[in-house]
Parts: sequence; structure tokens; C-alpha cells
Amino acid sequence: MNKIIKDLISEAPVITDGAWGTQLQLCGLRPGECPDSWNLKYPDRVRDVASAYINAGSQIILTNTFRSNRLALQSYGLEKKIKEINLKGVRISREVSKGRSKVFASVGPCAKLFMQNIYEPEELFDVYNEQIEILAEAGADSILLETMTNLAEVKIALRASKKTNLPVVVSISFDSGRDADLTIAGESPELIAKELTLEGADVIGANCGAGIEHYISIVKRLRACTDLPLWIKPSAGIPKVVQNKIVYSTPVKIFLEYAVALSRLHVSFIGGCCGTTPEYIQAIHHSMKKKQHISRE
Repeated sequence: MNKIIKDLISEAPVITDGAWGTQLQLCGLRPGECPDSWNLKYPDRVRDVASAYINAGSQIILTNTFRSNRLALQSYGLEKKIKEINLKGVRISREVSKGRSKVFASVGPCAKLFMQNIYEPEELFDVYNEQIEILAEAGADSILLETMTNLAEVKIALRASKKTNLPVVVSISFDSGRDADLTIAGESPELIAKELTLEGADVIGANCGAGIEHYISIVKRLRACTDLPLWIKPSAGIPKVVQNKIVYSTPVKIFLEYAVALSRLHVSFIGGCCGTTPEYIQAIHHSMKKKQHISRE
């Protein structure tokens, strides 16, 4: 097992951070605007998000680089700034952490383009490799492939990630619309766990999806097919528009109840995705660390 991961999980569960996109929206991010561009335009606002999570108890924070691959940036006319955006994303999180937390570099999918056969596997490998090399150069502690939705693409991104010799976390989004335990490609947790274990991922897990209540089943199914540490970051439920504001359906109290239940299933890393805030992370931190303190006495 990679030393960084081994050291972190020695006192599992490790508390990660919550949502970035919805937090940046609260800071003024407009619909259709590239969140990652804020690394250059409004670095102080990005710092504020990272800082809030560290102060809430995050032992791992991500980078604001989820959409910072060449293909995603092209849609915003920002492809020429790929190096600047990724370097700055890592630097902001590292500067804020000051050694208090590890920095895992966020890499998102290109699934729609790949599944429509617009790009060949080797072309997609080059896209991932370009971004991931920059993130590693900037000093990330780990690569996080998150919200991934099909196994073929995951394997390409994982192959590029492993070139860095950094630990690699692969986090899948299970919510096909037909079955909250399947990816949009129809792939099961069992298949994902077996294949990613064979492919050499250091940690596997799930994020986003329909809500934390579905994660009990997902975790059990993943755990049945792998001994790797599990990474879990659920959304705060399905969003609704209430008085012109987006509101997520799962309050902190209910989210925490499920997070505690997931910790009993020996999840190694736990945090939140869309709709979760520093308040959610602080609640998890207080609960988990209190239990760890009691267990030592």
C-alpha cells in the first residue's frame, strides 16, 4: 500500500472536504461560467472555500481543477490556460493547507465525448496525461479521478495517473437514473471494484449520485469485491428550486446519520459532494473524532 494512503488510514475514517462547485456558486459563480477559471480570476474566493473546509476539519482537500482538462477548457475558450489553471489550483490548496491537510488533485471525466466515439482511447489518454502531469508537477499529494461514469474511460485515466507514481483514488458516480447502484454505462459496483483493483488503483469509491441513503448498498457491494480502502463523498440529495434558490434535500442531521452508518462499514475516507458545505464536514469531523477519542480510552 502507498505510504501516503497507509499513513492517512491509520486512524480512519479520514475526513475529506465537501462540494466545491456549489460553494463557488454561493461566492458568485454565474451559470455557464467555468469554475476552474476562478483559480486565476478570483483566487481569494477559491482560497476561502479551501480554508473553510480545513477549518471544518477536512484532513484532505481537493483542488479546483475538476474541469481543467484540454477538452473541457476548450468549451470555455480557455484551453491555452490549461497549465496556469491547474498549477494555480494545486498551489491555492497547498498554500491554504499549510501542512494541516493533504491535497488531492481533482480530475473529472470526459465521458460524453468518449462514449459518443468522438475521441479514440489514445487521444483521450493524451488529454488526461496532459492535465495529470501538470497537477503532479505542481505538488499534489495524490490524483483523484472523480465522478467517473464508465469503466473504459476510467482505465485510460488511471493509466495516465499511475505514470506520476502518486497514489491514485478512483471515485465512480453510481446513478444511471434506472438504478442508483449502476453507472450510466450500466456497470455494477462489483464489476467496478474487481476491475479497478486489478488495474492498480490505490483507493476506490463513489461520489455524487442520488443521495447518501443509496451509499449503504454501494459500499457493501464494493467491499464484497475488494480489500482496497474505500472513498465515499455523497451529494446532499436531489436539488430542488425553492424561491429561486437551489436547495438540496438532505439536511446535515440526516446526512450525518448515514455518514456514521457508513463508517461502521469500514469506509476509509468520507466527505461530501454536491450541496454539502463546511457545516456538513464539521458535523462529520466532530462525530468521527469523538468516537475515535472514546475508543482510545
